[in-house]
Amino acid sequence: MAKERRSFFGKIMGGDEPAQMVNVNTQQQYVQPMQQVEEEIEPEEAEMEEEQVMVEQEPQAVEEKDGEEEWMSDYEGTLNIDLYQTKDNVIIKSTIAGVKPENLDITIANDMVTIKGERVKEEKISAEDYFYQECYWGGFSRSVILPVDIDSEHVEADLKDGILTIILPKAAKAKTKKIKVNG
Repeated sequence: MAKERRSFFGKIMGGDEPAQMVNVNTQQQYVQPMQQVEEEIEPEEAEMEEEQVMVEQEPQAVEEKDGEEEWMSDYEGTLNIDLYQTKDNVIIKSTIAGVKPENLDITIANDMVTIKGERVKEEKISAEDYFYQECYWGGFSRSVILPVDIDSEHVEADLKDGILTIILPKAAKAKTKKIKVNG
């Protein structure tokens, strides 16, 4: 008589019934009854349907009076960044091709850096002349909470070859000093 064991799938899914042993091509395999598998999956699917996921709304085209489309002005693009540290600095890098330094605004408030800017389209092209229109033109912003305290008085920003580099010096750490109490 074969010893009843729970299948690997049953262990993962938490099934209580042991696996049934089936002989296939003289090899023994343990499988969980299909009905039980379906019963275990259906509640998960129901939970997933109940969850509501916030999805960033795509910009919607609006018709202008001359027949050309223009993206809604209230949509703001996001900015991809790299944030890392060295021994003395926190560094933010981002690709911002096509943006002039005068169209960038970088602010530091408490422990947050905000980068705002605008990529300006230099020529007007009608919608029917595009084969692909994948580049984002318009305003963008990104706020980042800094993982360590920084010295905001000595921050430097540089835009070279379409790459924005912000160097944020780390604040000097307060040294612990033992104080003798006189009595």
